[in-house]
Amino acid sequence: MTQTLLTLDNVCVKLGHGETAIQPVDRVSLAIQRGETYALLGESGCGKSMTALSILRLLPQPIGRITSGMIHLGDRDLTSLPESEMRRIRGRRISMIFQEPMTSLNPVLTIGQQIAEVLSQHHGMKGRVAQDRVLELLDAVGIPDTRRRFREYPHQLSGGMKQRVMISIALAGEPDLLIADEPTTALDVTIQAQVLELLQRLQQKTRMAILLITHDLGIVAGMADRVAVMYAGQIVEEASRDCFFGNARHPYSRKLFESLPEVHKREHALDTIKGTVPSLDRVFTGCRFVDRCDYAWDLCHSRIPDWNRAEKGHHARCHLLDQSLSVPASVAGVRSDSAIAAAHHSRGERLLQITDLKVHFPIHKGIFKRVAGYVYAVDGVTLSIPRGNTQALVGESGCGKTTVGKGILQLLRPTAGSVRFEDIELTTLKGSQLRKQRSNFQFIFQDPYSSMNPRMMVGDIVEEGMIAQGIGRNRQERRVRVEELFRKVGLSPEHAQRYPHEFSGGQRQRICIARALAVDPRLVICDEPTSALDVSVQAQILNLLKELQNTLGLSYLFITHNLSVVSYLADRVAVMYLGRIVEEGPVAGVLESPLHPYTRALLSAVPVIEADSAREIIRLEGDLPSPSNPPRGCHFHPRCPEAMDVCRTQYPGETRNDDHSVCCFLHQ
Repeated sequence: MTQTLLTLDNVCVKLGHGETAIQPVDRVSLAIQRGETYALLGESGCGKSMTALSILRLLPQPIGRITSGMIHLGDRDLTSLPESEMRRIRGRRISMIFQEPMTSLNPVLTIGQQIAEVLSQHHGMKGRVAQDRVLELLDAVGIPDTRRRFREYPHQLSGGMKQRVMISIALAGEPDLLIADEPTTALDVTIQAQVLELLQRLQQKTRMAILLITHDLGIVAGMADRVAVMYAGQIVEEASRDCFFGNARHPYSRKLFESLPEVHKREHALDTIKGTVPSLDRVFTGCRFVDRCDYAWDLCHSRIPDWNRAEKGHHARCHLLDQSLSVPASVAGVRSDSAIAAAHHSRGERLLQITDLKVHFPIHKGIFKRVAGYVYAVDGVTLSIPRGNTQALVGESGCGKTTVGKGILQLLRPTAGSVRFEDIELTTLKGSQLRKQRSNFQFIFQDPYSSMNPRMMVGDIVEEGMIAQGIGRNRQERRVRVEELFRKVGLSPEHAQRYPHEFSGGQRQRICIARALAVDPRLVICDEPTSALDVSVQAQILNLLKELQNTLGLSYLFITHNLSVVSYLADRVAVMYLGRIVEEGPVAGVLESPLHPYTRALLSAVPVIEADSAREIIRLEGDLPSPSNPPRGCHFHPRCPEAMDVCRTQYPGETRNDDHSVCCFLHQ
């Protein structure tokens, strides 16, 4: 017998006061059963995170408030509880994994202290007992070298590791309900598979319910029991997982599926949803999706759709499902399936050549800070990026992907190796010489919020690079370009007058992409640029990147853990493990016929929508070794299911078959 754990009944949330107030949550009703996973889908700015924050009563103060409706946890109405009672519930009965780990972690406390704080507050654990439990939680979410990480601070961890720490903090209280807001956004696919498996095991053991907020339809297909789609502050469709993936009924839901990047769509632009989510500071008189819908007719503009039944347990807020209405015969879907224009710029000429790049960080110990060792973050990477091509770089968090990008741009000075941009050796440039080259290459950072000045309006942030590089004759000309860039990345020009904290995570990422494009770069290093975006906006960004590449001849180094994006966008892909590239080749060759056991494990862990009983998921044993103490021989051998004796003593050389290379004794 199912037991309802959480109920939202016509909940409304307002931010601000007077005419400028917005309503990000408008009459939202849902029920989550104990032990089930309830997925909430939708674009950035649709109200998903605000719905989650309203449950915990953590709305932005003093502007945020619940104006009507009830939220029941069991038989307790959370909207009527005093703050002292809510503090006992937060972290214990309800925990939340926040979307941006860097802004959620305390920068002055160690990782161990932050997790132990939850154990002390809610379970009374202290001392050695608490420390052992913290180490157990860190190990459970796949963090290597747990005793060292226990004493480190957030800034010393990669984006993926910070996210895993957030998951550890959320699970420490053993909650009845876990609200997971994009819980695996910053994680590579192998760790993502481990974390999702961990959540499912805990769910089976404790009957914990999960409210899963995500834009990854593959994760929803593998995790969810029921699915709700949110748009412009309202739930527009709700169904069981099988009904939703078998026959989504709302036009918005269908567009989400059509926006997914896939290998067979490489020669065409991805379907996108025209326009943007409407402003939520106005009164709606019709369907909220009407201006972006391919099926809209006159009635959609003037009448708010009812909550209509498609079948048992499947409802959608759409006039197309209203049996009492006569739907015009002219209503039909219109697909934008135009081929992407051929490039007008030469492709194939070498733009960037990286040879034996090494970035080692010294480890200082003792009073005199003597060098006691090194962290071998990047340990001999060789790559070539032709003009107008996309080179993808994939691998687990902490393997050195971002450090490669920063080493190329000289944001981190390489320990050894060569970085040649055309005929210029970047490692020898300093000061003004290096600054002159900055407009040729730009970086899109993984964490959009921490890469923007919170005191500057986002229009000024985008314009700042143009001023530094002398682009634009005057401020007016630059502002016109800023507005054009905002439209290109799916934002309104009016957004330029706002501050970073006023945007959702996905919107901040789009601002960072606009900033990178503002100085007309020739090489863009994209560090997880679509990780914070829902699938529809991801499609817009991928189309934009591909269009810019074809019209401007841009080259990309695309650092990601999303292999479906790699299959759609990249020309070549390199697989990185513990500071070294273990496999590299054309995207079709690597993804369809992987040679290295690590590549095969990565591909097997990718969540897919279609069920395949023959598909084997390769579970890697153990953790990613520490880059300060890499294993002798092949770095992958402690986790490799096919390791041989020679793998434990020697590092394999490169084996090349045409233009597909691999470092593995299985192929020598």
